[in-house]
Amino acid sequence: MEPTNLKGRSLLTWLDYSEMEIRYLLDLSKQVKAENQRGEIHQRFTGKTIALLFEKRSTRTRCAFETAVGEEGGHPVFLSTADIQLGAKESVEDTARVLGRMFDAIQFRGFKQSTVEILAAYSGVPVYNGLTDRFHPTQVLADIQTLEENFGSIQGRKICFVGDGRNNVARSLMVICSKLGIHFSVVTPARLNPDPDLIKVCTILAESSGAQLRITEDLQEVKGADALYTDVWVSMGEEAQKEERLRLLRPYQVNQSLMDKTGRKDTIFLHCLPAVKGEEVTPEVIDGPQSRAWDEAENRKHTIKAILLATLSLI
Repeated sequence: MEPTNLKGRSLLTWLDYSEMEIRYLLDLSKQVKAENQRGEIHQRFTGKTIALLFEKRSTRTRCAFETAVGEEGGHPVFLSTADIQLGAKESVEDTARVLGRMFDAIQFRGFKQSTVEILAAYSGVPVYNGLTDRFHPTQVLADIQTLEENFGSIQGRKICFVGDGRNNVARSLMVICSKLGIHFSVVTPARLNPDPDLIKVCTILAESSGAQLRITEDLQEVKGADALYTDVWVSMGEEAQKEERLRLLRPYQVNQSLMDKTGRKDTIFLHCLPAVKGEEVTPEVIDGPQSRAWDEAENRKHTIKAILLATLSLI
């Protein structure tokens, strides 16, 4: 693993990182996971603090950041919108200025991508996107680590995201796969296609890396896939659209029949969780032998620890 200087870098989207930098973080994630499995105890975050800002509820993102920092001797501080004046009585810019003087880093999980961008612009410390309506970069790094654990080399592998193509995970997978040379397909109703501007950017990236990028309604696209991926059909904040979304996406449920359409017995199933079993995925798939959803969930901690170690220059 060649050393790469990422000190002071924020992570808002993988569009800001090169293939070499992403590869470095994946290798570092592998290292810290191996340390964890060997029972090694390190205190590389001793004396470090991170503010964890949450507009949206969270299980994996919150737990991954808190355990990654806490088990290394650092101090994570959870702050919800019920605790601070984020964008309410106090502007996001002013909150960023204050937190940047008190903390070594900031994580934000919420609605607008512009909020995490403002935090990064005004805080003076690394800021990490724990999820916005547009991107979920820490999730997809864990997804790629999981893919690599199952198949070794990821160059030329094929991931099919089946469901809501506008989804923040689908968008983030499109970016990271295009950077790393992984073939990526979004199988979705045309009304839910990713936005054309991002498709255009990722198409250029894919041409450079050798990845193939496809957007289609045709479920036959899953043939030959190494992994099928899905996410909830109704994201947080979109509850009013539930009935329409269910009607549109019901044919795109990941069930055993769809898994069999890949024509491969070693195809794995991925899901960022939480899952609504019986909607986007059936219990027999997510709880079955092809599912790697729980490995993904664990890998959130290891990849987040790697990101923090690299950007705070602690390794």
